[in-house]
Amino acid sequence: MSLVKKSLSSRVENVEELSLLDLPELTLECILEKLPPSSLCHMAGVCHSLRDKCVSDYFWERHMKKKWGGVIDQAAYREWKWYVASKRGVKDFKHGTQRGFLMSYFSILWPFQWTKLKVDDGIDSCKKRSSLVVDSVMNWYLAIETGSFWFPAQVYNRENGHVGFMLSCYDAQVSYDSQTDTFQARYPAHGRRGDARECGIPWKRLRAPPVNTCSHDLHISDCLDDLHPGDHIEIQWRKNKEYPYGWWYSVVGHLDSCDGNENHCRCHISDTVVLEFKHYTPGSRWRETSINRKDHREEGNEVDGFYGGIRKIESENEISIWKLMWPSQVME
Repeated sequence: MSLVKKSLSSRVENVEELSLLDLPELTLECILEKLPPSSLCHMAGVCHSLRDKCVSDYFWERHMKKKWGGVIDQAAYREWKWYVASKRGVKDFKHGTQRGFLMSYFSILWPFQWTKLKVDDGIDSCKKRSSLVVDSVMNWYLAIETGSFWFPAQVYNRENGHVGFMLSCYDAQVSYDSQTDTFQARYPAHGRRGDARECGIPWKRLRAPPVNTCSHDLHISDCLDDLHPGDHIEIQWRKNKEYPYGWWYSVVGHLDSCDGNENHCRCHISDTVVLEFKHYTPGSRWRETSINRKDHREEGNEVDGFYGGIRKIESENEISIWKLMWPSQVME
């Protein structure tokens, strides 16, 4: 064999011996950053070294924010911590549930099918050397993705847009269905009525709670002095005091004594604030209500329901979402 052929053969052999782990640390990190969750899971089953890298919170926090950031918040994180703590023990969780999460995830057709035998072998070989931290971000992501973890969120136009809930947003416990890319919800009991359930909820009807107020508590309004006609707001409302509050969309209106001319309008300095629910027809008893700017507490009665705290909507994106929820016909 000539010297040229020997040299070429030697180079080919050296190239064939290279592995992903031979890459510089920064280069490998850049590659792993670009992998979707499914590929990170697959890579975690290759060997001990790649497993330790691929299950790192550093990579999974990005995926959590990208996919779930719009529907989870600190309340969901606290729920996850409680969920983990409620397990029978860390040892059982590591050796049982961890395997369940990973295998459930690999078996999902998202975004492609997996060969279970190979994945199983990879997990078995890695489990002998290391285990996922129980409350790791990867575990949390997989728990949501596989639907095994129910978390607190809010649902627009609950119960498939039931006429009694149009342009409202209610607290619920929700879980994800990866097969349909939708959510299912469990709503808390209303008075004597048991909890309601709903399936097939699309992403656009779900949000993370914008304020940390329990659905049975009065929200402390901190925006009353800053409300002007035309401002978009959400106000708590419940049918009676046994029911939880929902958040209802409204717009600040003008007083009857005001002609609406912005050059002469003094509505913003009046103690009375008019709230308009414009998806109801003029003359409807649900079309309008008013609250006292200086001394606002829960107001109402058993006929018209009870109005609670108010939050001003500052985000144009939030306003646009409410407009997308607008009913196709004016309501009576």
